[in-house]
Amino acid sequence: MLQARFPRIPGDMGNALTWPFPVLYKVVPDASPDRVVRKGAEGLLENFIDAACELVADGADGITTNCGFLSLYQDELAEAVGVPVASSSLMQVAMVNATLPKDRVAGVLTISGSTLTDAHLQKAGVPIDTPIGSTEGLREFTRAILDNEPELDVDAARQDNVDAAVAMVADHPNIGALVLECTNMIPYAADIRAATKLPIYTMESFVSWFHSSLAPRRYPSPL
Repeated sequence: MLQARFPRIPGDMGNALTWPFPVLYKVVPDASPDRVVRKGAEGLLENFIDAACELVADGADGITTNCGFLSLYQDELAEAVGVPVASSSLMQVAMVNATLPKDRVAGVLTISGSTLTDAHLQKAGVPIDTPIGSTEGLREFTRAILDNEPELDVDAARQDNVDAAVAMVADHPNIGALVLECTNMIPYAADIRAATKLPIYTMESFVSWFHSSLAPRRYPSPL
């Protein structure tokens, strides 16, 4: 978990009620939203490895992060902790592309288009020519989250996400699905789906898939 104070509303990855299975959280010291998203998480690798190892020691059988920009640390975390790691919602893009017709691609909606680099994409296996849209520069969402504000206008944040998604699809008519990079976008996925009519993939969909491999459902024995 990033070290943040903005509200963890229902649906936010950092709200434990978002998940239908048990979760453990560990806040990573000095990992502010600004430092991770705008400054490339520079100097924080060991902090994240330490936190992940502590979670494994506490019984976690899989590790995720709550920021899509931490795709930068996917390989290092997976090497260090000894359990499966799903660092970033961006890791879904290749899988989503495989489900689409050849003339359609997944687009990425991010909280910060200006700092989402080729390195972030490459580490997550995202094609470099993937269409990118962003809530950056709009009214509420990016500013409140990255500036780590103690209050969030949820309706304005929702509208930012919807507006950015609609604009992105209008600019790239070959988009066949959207992957939401930011884990704080999960609460607005249904609104984006309603506005764009496209399949929407989030960190919730990714972690739910990930978790299903760690705790497969048991079915009753046939009579």
